Amino acid sequence: MTIMITGANRGVGLALAEMAATHRQDVIGTYRGDHRPTVAGIDWQSLEVVDPQSHHALAKRLNGKPLSLLVCNAGVYLDRGQALDTGYAKPLWDDTFAVNVTGAFLTIQALLPNIRAGKGKIAIISSQMASDTRAPGQSYIYRASKAAVLNLGRNLSSDLRAEGIPVGIYHPGWVQTEMGGTGADITVTESAVGLMARFEALNIATTGCFETWDGRAHPY
Repeated sequence: MTIMITGANRGVGLALAEMAATHRQDVIGTYRGDHRPTVAGIDWQSLEVVDPQSHHALAKRLNGKPLSLLVCNAGVYLDRGQALDTGYAKPLWDDTFAVNVTGAFLTIQALLPNIRAGKGKIAIISSQMASDTRAPGQSYIYRASKAAVLNLGRNLSSDLRAEGIPVGIYHPGWVQTEMGGTGADITVTESAVGLMARFEALNIATTGCFETWDGRAHPY
């Protein structure tokens, strides 16, 4: 089985890729720019998720290779600490949605033939910050983008159900990464172990689920 993980060059994405490789799975990890990791056992592929041509080039390089799992993990959090009165400039909105929402869609669209060939699954990494049950304010752009990609996943699950392709959406936890900070609740290893279990459990009966890394159903 072949797993592809976008944004696999750091954080949770890297932990997922390393874990899958350790379990002798065929792993494709994407990175952006010249930040190619040196971790062995992973087929590293360049991908700019905001660029349709980069997606087409990746799909061409894969040459129809079947995928058993696509994990849309690439994401950015650019509006941390912005002030309501003076912050949240338009470029922050544009760049965040380009990566977190459009990037996920373009990835799935470009690789759908590979997923079909592998009778695979799609996992989208969102966040608890996508839920309208958690609205403490601030981080408006990031919250809105994660809510949008949650909605994207839910609609994809409806369209792909008839083909037997399940789509799951996941909150990875508040993780001790560059994005989550050192004061976060769990390590990248804890998050990756939990997420891998969620991906394994995903099937057509649970398609459209929004779950936490440790298996709890998350309110929309």
